[in-house]
Amino acid sequence: MKKINKWLVKLLQALLKALKGNERVYTPKTQVKDRAATKKPTEVKGVNLLLIRDTFSEKSTIGRLFINGESFCDTLENPYINNERNISCIPEGQYKVRLRLPRESATRDYLHLLVQDVPNRSYILVHIGNKPSHTKGCILVGNGRQQDVVENSRLAMDLVIKEILNLGGENINLIIKNK
Repeated sequence: MKKINKWLVKLLQALLKALKGNERVYTPKTQVKDRAATKKPTEVKGVNLLLIRDTFSEKSTIGRLFINGESFCDTLENPYINNERNISCIPEGQYKVRLRLPRESATRDYLHLLVQDVPNRSYILVHIGNKPSHTKGCILVGNGRQQDVVENSRLAMDLVIKEILNLGGENINLIIKNK
């Protein structure tokens, strides 16, 4: 399984490199239908992530991540504790996000996301993990949820990264709202 994951990471990195080096505009499958119907090219405006937090406990904050309006996976964060480093989720708001390569991280050997310009915080990641002790102030993704837990995190992360790459991999915006 580790060999497959490493191979998948290398494939995703190669795709990212190819997308950055290629001058042609990539059109996601979701826009091919629009183009066929209108006979006009539709403009790609980037990747819009929406995280709606809906379950709050003393140990965690659980929510749902949407990618360009489509419900995609579950999320797990720390509870909000005055935006304190390593123990709190980040405040509601709008943030820029970028892909972060494994070589940029000492602890993550896979492609993940970096949330930028969080007030009084740095290195807020979207990464693999299942329980509050894995977050350290970051956002975990999973397919399935229970009390203070997200499940199948590695699969969810792979799917999120694939979708972001399919949508161009650049100009990623994140909006976080509490329900």
